[in-house]
Formats: sequence, structure tokens, C-alpha cells
Amino acid sequence: MTGFGNGHGADIGAGAVDDRHVATTGIKGATGRQLSRLRLSGLALVVALGGVLAIPSSPAAPPGLGAAAQAQTFPAFRQALAEGVSDNSALAAFYRETDFAPVWTGAEHEARRSALVSALSRAAEHGLPEARYDLPGLLAAFHAVESERDRGFAEALASRTFLQFARDISSGVLEPQAVISQIVRELPRPDATRLMHDFAAAEPVSFIRNLAPSSPEYVRLFRAKRDLEATIARGGWGPRVSGTLRPGQSGGSVVTLRNRLIAMGYLPRIATASYDAAMQQAVQRFQIAHGLEPDGIANQATVAALNVEPQERLRSVIVALERERWLNIPRGDRHIWVNLADFTSRIVDNDQVTFETISIIGQQAGDRQTPEFSDHMTYLEINPDWTIPRSLLGGRWGAIAAGRYQLIDARGNIVPASAIDFSRYTPRTLPFNVRQPPGPTNPLGRVKFMFPNPYAIYLHDTPERGLFRNRVRMFSAGCVRLNDPEDFAYELLSRQVDDPVTYYQTILRSGRQTRVFLDDPVPVHLVYRTAFTSVTGELNFRNDAYGRDARLYDALRQAGVPMQLAGL
Repeated sequence: MTGFGNGHGADIGAGAVDDRHVATTGIKGATGRQLSRLRLSGLALVVALGGVLAIPSSPAAPPGLGAAAQAQTFPAFRQALAEGVSDNSALAAFYRETDFAPVWTGAEHEARRSALVSALSRAAEHGLPEARYDLPGLLAAFHAVESERDRGFAEALASRTFLQFARDISSGVLEPQAVISQIVRELPRPDATRLMHDFAAAEPVSFIRNLAPSSPEYVRLFRAKRDLEATIARGGWGPRVSGTLRPGQSGGSVVTLRNRLIAMGYLPRIATASYDAAMQQAVQRFQIAHGLEPDGIANQATVAALNVEPQERLRSVIVALERERWLNIPRGDRHIWVNLADFTSRIVDNDQVTFETISIIGQQAGDRQTPEFSDHMTYLEINPDWTIPRSLLGGRWGAIAAGRYQLIDARGNIVPASAIDFSRYTPRTLPFNVRQPPGPTNPLGRVKFMFPNPYAIYLHDTPERGLFRNRVRMFSAGCVRLNDPEDFAYELLSRQVDDPVTYYQTILRSGRQTRVFLDDPVPVHLVYRTAFTSVTGELNFRNDAYGRDARLYDALRQAGVPMQLAGL
């Protein structure tokens, strides 16, 4: 059975529930709970509900009359439809533009109804709030059509339900900035009027299937969600591991470790009770997938990660699916992917990582956290200066007064500090920008990478090299610091300069502040993923450093996303 995510895999949305009561009694004999649990294909659902989707034509309809003409012939249908969409300007516009022709409720529209019902019956598989779409109510409306007025209201309800589902699956259930202010991402919300026109002209099953994100990551996360749910249904990964375990040990605790690694898929089925080389390699694979030091020792941090239950991992995947819907946009064949939760920055070409460096992100304090958004990198600046943010001036007030920084007036001129009476000003009221010239102690280091944005966030070098030795790296005032900025620059310049190393180093040695514009701006995506996959499908997890995913999970639960298997 094909799913309705996209063309990347036939098992997206796969699954079915056999509800014999619904199949034998039809909608009138089924409870709302039974209907809400349906997981049948469109065709099977029609059979199970005794043909409830086969809405009959009005007996007054002249033979061969077109849909638009029928709408004109039956003023009760038109009036009821107009009432049903009156508070939705996009739908009202669509039906005005089509002379109130039905999309869902004609006798010829059974395939559309079936495609929509099939998609709604499987919405929970995508981590969507199935109750929001009220499939039992929609089916009841279809079943209750006995007049043209009934038909008009059913038509309006079907369109409203379709638009809500299409919006949610294509661009997300939540308005993220309403939950977390640092998520300043512009969501790819579909134009509802255009969406209705496109759907009316399309093959319904494939159109609805292609509403979900087309990214390979969405498909891989979808499969990960399904696999975790199956694991939970089987009882989880078995007993928890205790203590610190090392290669060479044996005994009951090692057997528990072995069994949990087997259940998680990191170790093939083996009978050994010893912490041998195979088990050490399995522990290393686990550590890599969870952002831990891959030393092959089941130490305290590793055991803590091993003991996280699949229900909690499922929560991370549900949030990751929602986050992926927010990014349902072309990402660029080449793009920069900064995963704040992973403390990494990558250059990605056609879904393959071609360069990667560890990174430092903003501090945990709310006003220092790095925001999430997408933009385009347009240039890099070699030998940058640094304009000190107002929020940081207070700690440098004495150095500013002593003339260790440059004061820049509104015309860009340098003003001597000796000419200023600093007693008249505070850091907030000082009428100058404060600048630190290029140099070895400049906080931006030797190069910064610019994608001009309202948040003054960019990627850059840093002279504080020792901070990269930490595994949790939240030290900046919001910008992202790169451990290998010059190699990052070489890779970016390699597409427009024959010898990027010599080109870059020549500018660097000159000491001159120099902007180098990219011939082709590169999309930059600052994301926050505690659950993500590799291109070969391995599932990775990271800690929720900013606590954002916990808040998003709560918001999804409040929005109605079913969380039974996730432990709630």
C-alpha cells in the first residue's frame, strides 16, 4: 500500500486497522472512537462503510448537466455552500471563481472523497492531530446528504477539512514563534485558493500524497517513527543497563548491555557474555549516533543514553517531523546546514555532506540563544572588524573611555575617545558605534561569513580556541563560531577561484578588511534537531540543549497530536 508522503518510498503512511464492527455495520453502527481509529485505504474504506462516500446525484439534475451548471440550478446548494465558507476568504474566493461548482460532492467525485478520507485516516502516522480533521464528522456529513442544502454544507466541510490537513502536513501544525520566540522561521504556508484550484485539476491520490515534504530526511524520519512505534508495541529495548562497563568484563551486567545493543540494532545476535571487540565496536557506533565520545566504554554518560526509553526517543522524532514540515522549501543543491543541537556546521551538496566542522552556539540564557531561520550567505569578510553590540558595551566601558576601541560617528568617521566626556553617557545613550579593528584579539577572528539578517547572526572564526574542546559548546552571544573557518572558506571559494587557499591567504596576510562576494549565494539553514538521520538512514539523537523540543512537544500534544505510544 503506497503512502501519501511523497515518491521517496512506498511505505510512507503504510499500515491498516481491521475494524470488523465498522466494516459490517457502516457508519451509523460505528462509534466515533472506532471511526477515528480507521487506517484503511480509500477503496477499502468505501467498502467498509457500505458505500457512504457514493453521494447520489440529485433526482432533479438534468442529464449531462455540468458541475457549474448544476450549482446554478440548485440555489439551495449554492446558498448552503456560501454560508459554509463565508468565514474563510480563500475558500469563498475559490468558489466564487468556479461559480460554486462542487469539488467533493458530485457523483463523479467519489475518487476525491476516497483520497481525502484515506489521507485523514492515516494522519496520525505523520504525527498530525487527527482529531483536528474530525473524520467521523466528515463521514457523517457525507452520509447524511438528503438535500441540496445538505450537499452544500458537506461540500464546505470537505474543503475546509482538506485545507486544514494540507496546511498542516505541508508546513506544520504549530506557529513555532508563538511557542518559542527564537524560532523566527518563515513557514511555507500554501495559498489556499491556489491549492483548491490545483487540486481540482489534479489526480487526487497523487496530489494529496505530494503535500507532505519531499525531502529525504522527512521520509527517513517517518520510517524511524514507524520503527520506534513497533519497538514500543513489542515492549521496548529490554532491561536497563547499570554501572560502568569496560572491554574485558563479563557477567550479568554485560549480558544486559549486549541484549540492549541487540534490541537497538547496534549489535547482531550473539551469545557472548564478555565485553569483547564486537561489543566495543557496537558501543562506539551507539556513542557516535548520540554525540558521545566514541571510546567504546559504557561510562556514565553512555549508560544514561542507553537507558533512554523508546517512548522518549519517539517524542524527539515526532518533533523532528514537525520541524521538517517547517522547512518544506527548496534547500539548495548546495547549502549550509547548522544544527544547533549537534553543535556542527556542514556544507551539503545534493544530500551529501562535503564539509563539516564543530561549532559554538549561543549561551543558554534566553537573549543569547542562537535563533532558528534560513537565509542566503552572500559574502565572507577576511580580516573583519567587530562592532560591539550595545548589550555588551557595559563590560567594556573603561576600555572604551581609555581609547582601546574606536568610536564611529553616524558618517563613519573615527572620533577620538579623548574628545568625549563619557560621564554624560551610558552604554545605551552613547551616540557612537564602538568598533574593534581587525587583529589577532578581534572576537571574530580572521574571517566571518555573512548572510545579512535582522538578528545580526552570522558564522565566524574566534581566537578562543580552547572552547572547542568542550562537547557542549554554548558560549557565544548568539553567533555561530566555527572550529575550522579557513577550511570552510576554502570550500566555499573552490567553486569560483582556481586556488582558493592562495587567494584567501594573500588577502589575510595583507591585513586589510576585505569582502569577498560569492558568485552564487548559498542558502543557510540554522536548525535545531535533537533527532536526525544520516543519508543511509541511521537515526541520531542529541540532548535538548536549549529545552526547545520539550516545549514544542507539549505544544503538539496540546494541539491534539496523538501521543499514546510516546508515553502520554
